[in-house]
Amino acid sequence: MTASGMAVRPRGLTIAGSDSGGGAGIQADLKTFQAFGIHGMSAITTITVQNSLGVQGFYELPPLAVAEQMEAVVTDIGVDAVKTGMLASAGIIDAVVDVLERLHVHPLVVDPVAASKHDDPLLRDDALDMLRKRLLPLADVLTPNLGEIRLLTGIDVQHRAGLLEAAKALHALGPRWVLVKGGHLPGPYAVDLLYDGSSAIELVAPRIDTVHTHGTGCTLSAAIAARLALGDEVPAAARAAKDYVSGAIRHGYPLGAGIGPLDHAWRAARPDRPVVTETRCRI
Repeated sequence: MTASGMAVRPRGLTIAGSDSGGGAGIQADLKTFQAFGIHGMSAITTITVQNSLGVQGFYELPPLAVAEQMEAVVTDIGVDAVKTGMLASAGIIDAVVDVLERLHVHPLVVDPVAASKHDDPLLRDDALDMLRKRLLPLADVLTPNLGEIRLLTGIDVQHRAGLLEAAKALHALGPRWVLVKGGHLPGPYAVDLLYDGSSAIELVAPRIDTVHTHGTGCTLSAAIAARLALGDEVPAAARAAKDYVSGAIRHGYPLGAGIGPLDHAWRAARPDRPVVTETRCRI
């Protein structure tokens, strides 16, 4: 409650890069927070130069500037959930972890952004080890795609059956939950695997035939953070997030000459909902 007796709206913080094209990064995260009715805040780590054709370059902010943005909002406004996206360098990761630990900011969703949709590198070579050692052990939920799984563990997932092996290897790095994203695997369904070290849940949705998927990973992790801020447990947050992202992909639209963005406002304009099913896996 505020001093006036009004209830505080749930608050989400995204620590990520800015996308000049508006489809991913900070911009996607804040649109997602808005769609779930939570107040969105940001700590910008990098300014990317990008459009629908890819990332032409990026400029890192000083680690101190990232830390000061975080501290400013956490100590005044407060945070009910936080997510990280593009962190770019070891120095920024170190600064982010210091603030998260010192101010006890959680729950934390980590999207280990390493490359763009066009495979443009977004993580410096010196940052991967820092990510593994300092940030992943703090994560309540880790949301890697297949390329990020390969970088973090060396495992090259080629089939749906390989998702569990990858989830176990990632869980050993310290996060409480791992959501392995299998959307790039072949087949008629987009299958993600949620794993907590003892049980696994497959989240399954029909694959949508579209190229307009810019911002999918950012949006999914932001949606999980939003649902955690609203009080969901992790499995419920992951289901709600996948449902939201599936609809946003279904209603994605062309923009520019390359890959268009998701429609983050699809639910407000269109009441139809995609079907996401869940199956329990044997360990």
